[in-house]
Amino acid sequence: MTKNSADDPVALSALQHWIYCPRQCGLIHLEQAFAENIHTARGQAVHHLVDTPGYEMKAGVRVERALPVWSDKHNLIGKADLVEFHPDGKVYPVEFKHGAKRQKLHDDIQLAAQAMCLEEMLARPVSSGAIFHATSHRRREVLITPELRQLVIATADAIRTMLASGQLPPPVNDARCKECSLKEICQPEAVAQRDRQHQQRLRLFITEN
Repeated sequence: MTKNSADDPVALSALQHWIYCPRQCGLIHLEQAFAENIHTARGQAVHHLVDTPGYEMKAGVRVERALPVWSDKHNLIGKADLVEFHPDGKVYPVEFKHGAKRQKLHDDIQLAAQAMCLEEMLARPVSSGAIFHATSHRRREVLITPELRQLVIATADAIRTMLASGQLPPPVNDARCKECSLKEICQPEAVAQRDRQHQQRLRLFITEN
């Protein structure tokens, strides 16, 4: 496996994966592991709506689909599901997600990174965007706050460090694992048990000495 360089751009999708679970991010972006489950299948079905590059005009708004975005400043690269270009100059990214309308930080950080890329590419401020929740067919507006921008930068740095080191983060082994398609590859319970046994052996060794 080719070791990742600190100069390699970080994929926007990696930001979402890291915030959800650093080990999931490592399995996907370091080891190129992937597996399907009902949640990934639903996500892919939703993204089929915006996977084909192109544009259309709606009530004077230019709507671009599958728009490549990048930031040289923050060394990021990815794709925006949909970006609206309004007549007044407003640029408004929209990220498509399956499921009902609810706030999820791992979705918000991906949208914030898209906004930061668009600002650099277009030299225009992008102060907000939206998550389109396919199940409820509703948008949830997300303000691109200074705190969210800083989280994008810090998360990208953490991912870059992980990729350059070649070391997988430890499993979280909590409620997130239940819905993760990589659970069988990750083996969070087995790894946690192994780590507990290792700690027990260390304590036993220290006690005996």
